[in-house]
Amino acid sequence: MQRLAIITSGGDAPGMNAAIRAIVLSCHSKHIECFGFYHGYNGLMDDEYQLLTPDMVRPITQYGGTILKSARCPQMHHDSGLEKAARTLRRHHIDALIVIGGDGSFRGMMALQSFWSGRLIGVPATIDNDLACTDSTIGFATAVTTATQAIDKIRDTANAFERVFIVEVMGRHSGHIAFNVGLATAAESILSFENCPTDNLKHVERELIEKIQTQQQNNHSSFVIVLAENLWPEGPQGLKTALFDAAKIESAVCVLGYIQRGGSPAPEDRILATELGIEAVSAAISESGVMIGKVNGTLTRSSIIRATEQNKPVDQALHSVYQQMAYF
Repeated sequence: MQRLAIITSGGDAPGMNAAIRAIVLSCHSKHIECFGFYHGYNGLMDDEYQLLTPDMVRPITQYGGTILKSARCPQMHHDSGLEKAARTLRRHHIDALIVIGGDGSFRGMMALQSFWSGRLIGVPATIDNDLACTDSTIGFATAVTTATQAIDKIRDTANAFERVFIVEVMGRHSGHIAFNVGLATAAESILSFENCPTDNLKHVERELIEKIQTQQQNNHSSFVIVLAENLWPEGPQGLKTALFDAAKIESAVCVLGYIQRGGSPAPEDRILATELGIEAVSAAISESGVMIGKVNGTLTRSSIIRATEQNKPVDQALHSVYQQMAYF
């Protein structure tokens, strides 16, 4: 293999830069030219690239975001766009493409397989942690830390006013952030896809009201609800309205939003990204259509199809801990 390319695609995740650095340095040690295409798959469409050298990437590990930028690319949903991306890769004689991203980015990579014969490797980077075949994705640890720190500050205000706070966290359609952050902040309630039947939210609402009223009667304290995004109709404002309409419970809303994607990566994400990046280059020499992961401390190579289509539920142990703590 003589030439390898990298893109960062989809939502940015803290640690992407550490992965880029590891890939570039690993390529350099193996005498492989490494090209970075900008703005995800759009860089392949627009032929926007740069040869990446060790000097360019040595000081980037501690920075959030991605030096290669990122973007969505609707053209990758059409054969014409896929063929255009393939032509760019062929024009530059690229032997392998490493995609650093999440579920949508990997689906684009799978579609590209039908138009380009080069090797394709995925490195899982998404704060949602919703990809199977790896215990954690790059960015997840940082997002949990960031959200935890934010809710700790919210708790101070909630305690001062003895208020109910509804805090929405990211996760797309996964509860990994919600459960981890909820437990880390000792939230009184965690509402996520794994423990809230969306076809019976009225029952969830009644149980929540009963719990809030019981606590408010027995002691003077705050009540924090960690809510997964995309769960409740009309989001946290919808839940706030429901609580007031049903039981005159006043609450405040805080949507953490994109703050969870930013900031300097946690050490866990820097280390994971470095390990996965190095392994991705090794895999690209002989394999294709695989995602690099880490399971029980061991680096793994799994089918992209399996990684994207297999469900990755929240650890049952977290459910158990939350259920036990919910009684106190």
